[in-house]
Amino acid sequence: MAEPKYGDVSVTLDGNVATLEIHRPPHNFFDFKLIQNLADAFEALDKEPECRALVLCSEGKSFCAGANFANRDAQSGEAPARTGENPLYVEGVRLFRCKKPVVAAIQGAAIGGGFGLALVADFRVATADARFAANFVKLGIHPGFGLTCTLPRLVGVQKASLMFYTGRRLTGDEALAWGLCDQLAEPDKLRDSANALAAEIAEGAPLALLSTRATMRQGLADAVKAQTDHEFKEQSRLFKTEDHREGVKAVAERRPGKFIGR
Repeated sequence: MAEPKYGDVSVTLDGNVATLEIHRPPHNFFDFKLIQNLADAFEALDKEPECRALVLCSEGKSFCAGANFANRDAQSGEAPARTGENPLYVEGVRLFRCKKPVVAAIQGAAIGGGFGLALVADFRVATADARFAANFVKLGIHPGFGLTCTLPRLVGVQKASLMFYTGRRLTGDEALAWGLCDQLAEPDKLRDSANALAAEIAEGAPLALLSTRATMRQGLADAVKAQTDHEFKEQSRLFKTEDHREGVKAVAERRPGKFIGR
């Protein structure tokens, strides 16, 4: 397989493991185009017989520090369809429909929608100083990127609710204890550790691996689709509030928000 590039996403195939790397350093903020490019790459790798497992990683300080709030149009890509779908989330659901196992290598921040992107993966290998947060309430909006489906599925409703209601950050050590990540690695060994896990997965019989993964994730993409439709409806309403404008300003200024409930 050649080594194509999908916008800011590069793809390399080494043996049976493909590495997809996001190139938007230092913090790899996402928009519609980045998620679309990732989905295109995932789908291409589904058709590549030599590829049996994927590693999702990022160049720079952070895995993905969230959405590019400086350009709301770039998040959506186009006007929402009459069905009420957010084009960004349509692309996100395509990621969940990927047939092959994904290992994410998490350094630095995986925040908001970037946290949602990390939970697309089957497994997460993180550094101890990684930071995971669903900080939407601090921005005055509803959680998104399917997190209200994927996070409770991973850590349980109680822990997910605690993260959603407080917006608190978990370190890599805390994430490991919660089952949010599967392994910790030193920063200079992060890629090697993620690749080793992906290679271990890829050693299995490919048809059995695909079949088992399909069973374990049965219904997940459809559930994420239904949940992102609901999330987008709530976000659309809350994006218009004064609290959201204050939340974005407060987060940028690294201070608590002064919310007024409207």
